[in-house]
Amino acid sequence: MAIISSRPITPGQRFLVRNKQELADKRPEKALTESIHHKKGRNCYGRITSRRRGGGHKRLYRQIDFRRDKLDIVATIQAIEYDPNRSANIALLKYTDGEISYILAPNGLKVGDTLFSTAKALTEFTPGLSLKLRNIPPATFVHAIELKPGQGARIARGAGVFAQLLGIEGDKAILKMPSGEQRYLHAECRATIGIVGNGEHQNRSIGKAGRNRWLGKRPRVRGMVMNPVDHPNGGGQGKSKGGGGRQHLKSPWGQLAKGFPTRAKAKTTNAMIIVRRNGKKVKKGK
Repeated sequence: MAIISSRPITPGQRFLVRNKQELADKRPEKALTESIHHKKGRNCYGRITSRRRGGGHKRLYRQIDFRRDKLDIVATIQAIEYDPNRSANIALLKYTDGEISYILAPNGLKVGDTLFSTAKALTEFTPGLSLKLRNIPPATFVHAIELKPGQGARIARGAGVFAQLLGIEGDKAILKMPSGEQRYLHAECRATIGIVGNGEHQNRSIGKAGRNRWLGKRPRVRGMVMNPVDHPNGGGQGKSKGGGGRQHLKSPWGQLAKGFPTRAKAKTTNAMIIVRRNGKKVKKGK
């Protein structure tokens, strides 16, 4: 995989940087796709609750097996495919009993490899194996991790992302999250060995505004360039931070946008955090 740029024959190619990948040139499996409704930032009443979303290219949702609960049945990698719904690539599996499914494609996985999910302890750990955290040795890089046993993967699913298992204490596993936070998880939660593939995704450059529209992202106008009647940060002569009054950055409705924590202090799962993402240790009882 390599980062490539084009000779700028057109203006849109002047700043375009993309990652070259060897992916299967095929349509997704029809049995594993479904149509999804794009809400365009609207709630159930049709009112915009998430701004600057809309348009975008049509795309089918690929059903990813995040549970990996088909145990002790070997599967073979049939293809590595592109998924327009996520930054990571996906791998098409075919089990020995004929069933097919998609999973996130980790680094090092290639067509023809075999993998499986199991509840047993193993001696060899190759990318793509799905195990319980208690059966994985410390210091192993993992991805697609469950927050609750049997829930399905919730953590470390983006391109190039991974978490590190630091150790096991009884029924709890200590995990270093992609954000740097250290926290407890139940040792019965499942995780997949390896690092999510397509790590060069973060080095790409969109190149032109139209490509963002394909992704369903509409233009954003800064509040600082608006009039005072339209935004709390608007006004001022020329470029003026906060309308000349040096206000803090806010939303159009006056909600502070930066500089304060949004996580609820009374959240029950706070007790599972050992070290926060800012590097501060959590005191017991808080």
